[in-house]
Amino acid sequence: MTVWAIVPVKPLRRGKSRLAEVLSQDERTDLNRRLLSHTLDTLAELPEIEHVLVVSRDQGVLALAREYGARTVQENGMPYLNKSLARATILARNYATRGVLIIPADLPLVTPEDIRTVLSKATDPPVVVIVPDRRHEGTNALLVCPAGLIEYKFGPGSFHKHCEKARQAGARLEICELPSLALDMDLPEDLELISGKIESWREIGR
Repeated sequence: MTVWAIVPVKPLRRGKSRLAEVLSQDERTDLNRRLLSHTLDTLAELPEIEHVLVVSRDQGVLALAREYGARTVQENGMPYLNKSLARATILARNYATRGVLIIPADLPLVTPEDIRTVLSKATDPPVVVIVPDRRHEGTNALLVCPAGLIEYKFGPGSFHKHCEKARQAGARLEICELPSLALDMDLPEDLELISGKIESWREIGR
């Protein structure tokens, strides 16, 4: 199955604002860069991913993505994530991809094996594979086959919204519970949770 990975990325100096009480702006910028590099490194190891498409309004993000051989789309206007992802999906469909994997660039523990597990659930389309966050509120990865089958609903409560969109589309719904993908980096407590798995956030992307 031909799959494109779409990676939405906020400007490096603006992302992870909820970590401001424990990390300086420079530290958050460095963390965001490490997370993006780690995500791109992970996806580059997967021949199952035909292309990686990075979507951002940050020129530095796009330049880094191109260093990894990724395609890029620059966001313009107001930063509406779901609209940007919809436009990126249309681009992927123009290249005859069968499915798209939306994967945010803030999953510090993601591995190639995790992505392969998600892809393995996408047999016999139409299918939507959802990886929830550890609170079962957000969506930490979303595989949609065929591409464009459902409307994206990233934001508060996206896990349940994506489940409902899959049901409305008549797609087979697969919930993929992966502890390493369930942990993103949004809150100070998330930094504490990864401390038992890696030495510190500074080890990400090395």
